[in-house]
Amino acid sequence: MATYVLVHGGAHGGWCYRYVAAILRAAGHDVHTPTLTGLGERAHLLGPGIDLDTHITDIVAVLHYEDLRDVILVGHSYGGMVVTGVADRATDRVGHLVYLDAATPVNGESLAELAAPLMAAARSQARVVDGVELVLYPGTEPLPHYGVTDPDDIAWMSERLTPHPFACFDQPLVLANETELVKIPQTHIVCTSTLATRDPARLAPARDAGRLWDVDTGHDLMITEPQAVADLLLRLA
Repeated sequence: MATYVLVHGGAHGGWCYRYVAAILRAAGHDVHTPTLTGLGERAHLLGPGIDLDTHITDIVAVLHYEDLRDVILVGHSYGGMVVTGVADRATDRVGHLVYLDAATPVNGESLAELAAPLMAAARSQARVVDGVELVLYPGTEPLPHYGVTDPDDIAWMSERLTPHPFACFDQPLVLANETELVKIPQTHIVCTSTLATRDPARLAPARDAGRLWDVDTGHDLMITEPQAVADLLLRLA
């Protein structure tokens, strides 16, 4: 039995992994789909202090309190920022890092820097609510419906997406344990359409190990192609 921790991206919640998690659990694996503070069913905790560090701490706490080890840690989109930070802080608990069409940051880099055009477009639609600068209100995301085209899926998502504090995207990632971090095996599962735009150097460890895979679908591939994503994740079990 493998242990998977699936971390969602901006404006989403653990709910977005419903289909993938069901397939992994049916195969006999332990699956956790935590929701980051201030989002999804935890939107009532939204406040001005939420940033990238908050979300890294969220997942480190899940690993600790659930006593999870040798975890296959998956991050989608902005979740790539989070899982990189988690692996840096809890290296002894992470057995494998999976970037699911995700940001692949280096030390000192923010998502606003790494994905500058998309983040600038998102910020142009920002609203300040109770002292929090919020972006990615449903219907204002730079990539319409996150690449989802099925009307039923779009309706399901629209009822669950929540705006995201921009501070999370603007805060640089700080890594303190890079020597051990780079020893953790990596897999990259990317959308075919974005593969050519990726930095080859950042994909090199996965490519060299034969674990650079692409799926021909939209950005929210865990919703549009859950079976394909689950099948690839099962290869790592």
